[in-house]
Amino acid sequence: MKNSILFRTLLTLIGIFLIVACQEKRVIINYPTTDLSAENMVPLPLKITPTNSAFGLDKNTAIYTSNDSGFEQVGSFLSNKISTKINLEVPVNTVNNIEKAKIIYINKTDSLELKSKEAYQMYITQDSIIINAKTAAGAFRGIQTLRQIIPEESNDTLTTHKMWLVPSGKILDQPNYEYRGAMLDVARHFFSVGDVKKYLDVLAYYKFNALHLHLTDDQGWRIEIKSWPKLTEIGASTEVGGGPGGFYTQEDFKEIVRYATERHITIVPEIDMPGHTNAATVAYPQLNGNGKTPKVYTGMRVGFSTFDTNKDIVYAFVDDVVREISAISPGLYFHLGGDESHVTKKKDFKKFILKVSKIVESHGKTPIGWDEIATTDISSNAVAQFWRSEKNANLALDKGMKIILSPAKKAYLDMKYDTLSKHGLTWATYIPVDSAYIWTPETFVKNLPKAQVLGIEAPLWSETISNIEELEYLAFPRIIGYSELNWTIKENRNWENYKNRLANQAPYLDRMNVKYYPTKLIDWKKSKHTYKYIEKD
Repeated sequence: MKNSILFRTLLTLIGIFLIVACQEKRVIINYPTTDLSAENMVPLPLKITPTNSAFGLDKNTAIYTSNDSGFEQVGSFLSNKISTKINLEVPVNTVNNIEKAKIIYINKTDSLELKSKEAYQMYITQDSIIINAKTAAGAFRGIQTLRQIIPEESNDTLTTHKMWLVPSGKILDQPNYEYRGAMLDVARHFFSVGDVKKYLDVLAYYKFNALHLHLTDDQGWRIEIKSWPKLTEIGASTEVGGGPGGFYTQEDFKEIVRYATERHITIVPEIDMPGHTNAATVAYPQLNGNGKTPKVYTGMRVGFSTFDTNKDIVYAFVDDVVREISAISPGLYFHLGGDESHVTKKKDFKKFILKVSKIVESHGKTPIGWDEIATTDISSNAVAQFWRSEKNANLALDKGMKIILSPAKKAYLDMKYDTLSKHGLTWATYIPVDSAYIWTPETFVKNLPKAQVLGIEAPLWSETISNIEELEYLAFPRIIGYSELNWTIKENRNWENYKNRLANQAPYLDRMNVKYYPTKLIDWKKSKHTYKYIEKD
């Protein structure tokens, strides 16, 4: 243990030494003039100061990090992504590479200039790139920005070997909102662990920090509960349209959580109740409360199912489910649903939400629910997710609750882009790419203080999609715009500027084999290369 600490301290000292030493040993190269502020970064950073030169990323570059395991993991992640993008191997924290001429240093700092745990500073000179952050999460957000400004093409005219020119300057950056989420409905149609991992990879690139998984609904139950095995034996066997369904074992779910955690993304599990519960009551009819015999359901209608909110067994069931899922979900939140419970009597709904929220809190989690939960006596510690009712949002505001913004008319990814869209619904509206970006979350709900907004979440309901390609078609490119609404302050958001930066995301999306909707609103800049997405830890 002592040797390990000494080694990591040595690496830190080496990194600092190299920054200084490189200034003395620098080989003079006439770099072309660059403009860091013109790079295609999404989401746009808070402040960019160009210095019009470049860092030449090449075979003589090494990555060093502070002697903190989280920062070391960030360094390894960056090295992996550089290798994937430009086929350049950049060693991490290796003493054998002390002679390397240039370094990328990922540094843990106590700088007072960094106001948020996810804030970072980046200094790019001819000899070094230094990323300062208070936390590994901040450093991880910083390397996403760096990934975006590393060019695909090398400049082979400056030296005898390949060199990728990273524009020089300073970036000071931090998120506009604390919670930056996407939601994926795996209940109406099931998506595999591999599909979820791919989605997480792209979300991480655009600085999202939460993935909300809608795990249960009338058409399917998608998470193993060991104390109630029929939930997956029976309840997971269907989906919309009559497909085979599926579910995550607890080991599968742990793997999703692990993968997300490496990308500094929190998994938010949702068990939707007391409505949207037909799959659960088919498996265990004693839970049913709508007075009808539960039958397997593969349609798209909503609002017909409910738990029997007056039975003790229902609350014992909920406690078991919340307990087992909370044990494998290290994040702060547990989503209890609460929407469209049309056949639950109002007094029973209020009683149920209050009791279930207390169960959630008893397992160490903060409850989130759709905006209907604000009509109950739920604690102000709970979070309301505004999707439809501004009246409910105002009730949540009056209670002092935090709010997640997911207005269906602006943020629902399952809405069609336009009349030409192959997938999606239209009950809320059409949401073209420009409409998805051109709105102001800060003022969308009247009289809602920004301090009470946790952030924006873009839900993707899966009634009309059944595979990863169709998922990507609805999510991309709109979700990239939501990343900017979440991260970038409103003073820095501008559609004309954004659409040009979005156009230049095409090479990355192609490299990831993302089947995005090629809207004619954007003049897409296609890559010269053909890529195949490969999942890598």
